[in-house]
Amino acid sequence: MAAATETSLLTQLEQALPSPPNPGCLPLAGSPAVRRRLVLTLLFLGAVGFQRTWDLRGYTADGLALLTGRTHAYGYRSTEAFLSQVARADSAERFTNMLACWSTHLWHPRETAAEAEHPHHLQVLTCYIDGHRKPVYSDMLLPRGLVGRLGVILGCRALLLLHDVQGHPLYVTTYRGDQHLTTSTPAFLERYEQQVQTSHVARMIVDREGMATEFLARLHAEGRIVVTILQTNQYRDLSSFSEVGPFGPLSTDAHGQVNREVAPARITLPREEHPDEPLCLQVALIRDLRRKVEARPDPEEAVYPRRWDGDLSLDEQAWWRDEWQATAAPAKETTAKLIPIVRFLLIYLPCREMW
Repeated sequence: MAAATETSLLTQLEQALPSPPNPGCLPLAGSPAVRRRLVLTLLFLGAVGFQRTWDLRGYTADGLALLTGRTHAYGYRSTEAFLSQVARADSAERFTNMLACWSTHLWHPRETAAEAEHPHHLQVLTCYIDGHRKPVYSDMLLPRGLVGRLGVILGCRALLLLHDVQGHPLYVTTYRGDQHLTTSTPAFLERYEQQVQTSHVARMIVDREGMATEFLARLHAEGRIVVTILQTNQYRDLSSFSEVGPFGPLSTDAHGQVNREVAPARITLPREEHPDEPLCLQVALIRDLRRKVEARPDPEEAVYPRRWDGDLSLDEQAWWRDEWQATAAPAKETTAKLIPIVRFLLIYLPCREMW
């Protein structure tokens, strides 16, 4: 309660509430004290161990009433009526925008008085962008998408989340379940910066889902730097990269042994829509010495697996003969697992300074 009051969260939540559409409509038409108590009820559900308003049906304790300043806590019907009126007034967008401004000003305030006097001065942020799909079980037909946690395709809603480098959530929006992260991210960033008006996402970090050439080229044209990981079908081994520099130690184990190495490199990827303008990326090649993979995997073998005796001559494949003996297959050549992290880079820098 003290933190919510000190950071002006309650005040901004109340200001984001819509005006009562009808003076005789309850509970939105109640006094400001009623609206504040309803907001507090929803805000502190987690404090009493609840996750949904449905849990209020059998709640008879005094904790939630004490937090909201009432003799008895609001029940399920009152809170659901409040939420339904807020939803009909299209307040979801207002709350989303308000929380973006509140969280950004909370974790990234103006550091000096000179910055506060110049509202057009933008703070440069480095942020993480991630997509998440939550399944929705309904009798209605919903757009379907891959729910990573379950590993199945279900009707779902897609969430797009923006975090800063300390992990503080700054912005979150909801989309159709079949919408891809690369489709919604440019408008998502533009909307965030338009609402906050004091910050600019200059560098964004995204997982392999954001490794699309046209997506990277569009964000680069907007003046943003994107850090992501190459997909496994976009490279084969070190021969896929150019200007590979020397590997240096990146991390060590408890005994001081180097378990990861890193080296700078470059890679050029084709663009389907602009074949004459390939995408040139700077790469940090991380070699994980703890994990071994096949050095030169045959791409055809992944589609057409080789027989168990494929490495034997015709005479040695005669397993039905009495004198035939099984022999061990030759060991495959292995190498350290390669993890290529890519980004746009206008000026060449040493790898450890670049990241």
